[in-house]
Amino acid sequence: MTDSASFAGRRILLGVSGSIALYKVADWLRSLVREDAAVTVVMTEAATRFVSPLTFAALSGRPVHTSMFAAQGAETIPHINLAKGADIVLLAPATAQTVARLAHGLADDLLATVVLAARVPVVICPAMNSNMFLHPATTANLDILAGYGYRIVAPDCGAMACGDCGPGRLPEWTTVRDELLTALSPGDLAGRKVLVTAGPTREFADPVRFLSNPSTGRMGYALARAARIRGAEVTLISGPVDLEPPAGVTTIAVVSALDMHREVMARAGGQDIIIKNAAVSDFRFAAVAERKMKKREISPDCRLLANPDILAELGEMRRLGGLTAVLVGFAAESGMLLAEGERKLQAKNLDLLAVNDILADDAGFAADTNRVTLLGRDGSQEHLPLLSKEETAHRILGRAAALLR
Repeated sequence: MTDSASFAGRRILLGVSGSIALYKVADWLRSLVREDAAVTVVMTEAATRFVSPLTFAALSGRPVHTSMFAAQGAETIPHINLAKGADIVLLAPATAQTVARLAHGLADDLLATVVLAARVPVVICPAMNSNMFLHPATTANLDILAGYGYRIVAPDCGAMACGDCGPGRLPEWTTVRDELLTALSPGDLAGRKVLVTAGPTREFADPVRFLSNPSTGRMGYALARAARIRGAEVTLISGPVDLEPPAGVTTIAVVSALDMHREVMARAGGQDIIIKNAAVSDFRFAAVAERKMKKREISPDCRLLANPDILAELGEMRRLGGLTAVLVGFAAESGMLLAEGERKLQAKNLDLLAVNDILADDAGFAADTNRVTLLGRDGSQEHLPLLSKEETAHRILGRAAALLR
């Protein structure tokens, strides 16, 4: 997955324990199959009391395994071959019983023996009543599993099926998906620090009126998530957007261009990669009213001041030796894409610049996809096809990681 955010071709063993939360996992399985993963399901006996194995077999398109002593396929030694045939193991939901069984190395059912035999990453999603989750025995068992190197995805807080409210709910799929991708990633940014900017800025004239642009922040947030998946310590500086901060990413909210300038400059030193994706307003109002102005008070000749060009300033810092980070910029253009991209690449002293056509319906603001051309300082041009913004982010980070090496 060097430059990919896909599960395509990955062999995933999904271990399901007996919890009411397993109805959510059926949707997770459907999502994995849609991404062309090959998913094999192992259910505990208790899990089959909640959902029939036929359900998971229909969703996965593969036989579901429930017993160490099943006559069918016994000659293949199921627990060994299932473990050898997986790239990763996902246990969801993992009940208190399953957590205890694994923590103490018990090999008394098929799922436990498969995990003991596995030599691949294991991701565990505990789901149980809050009191059970918070019990010292469960806490100690999860600590033991973490010590074995298993990845524990902390449960969410909220209302339970039993009526209690607290920690113990199965986490959202987006969180678990990121954890799986992280476990499968090459980790080519492990130990590296990456700074990403995203979204628009707002330049207020009064408390309700401002200059801005249509940026949604989706590309920048995809870059931050992708960098975190590849092992980086990520800081995301974001203008106003309607997006959830990516898990595991330090997110700093800003409003204006001056806010963003201050936060970027305070953190630029010590970064290994800086990716300036934010659509920063070029100008701000010279005067900002403290109260809402009436129409009759607004002059059509409002005086504007130029905002700092953050990326150009970073490029100048590096030219003078005050910055060592790989610099990646974005150019959202409506014409002369390559010419404008090359001009910005040179003028701002960048290593890499991604240029895209903002007039394209499938690659402009607010689209879920992007089509960019990557321009390198060495004169290279790489035309990426239409991809999801997540996939585009991984392609860009693959190039940036190569520059670090």
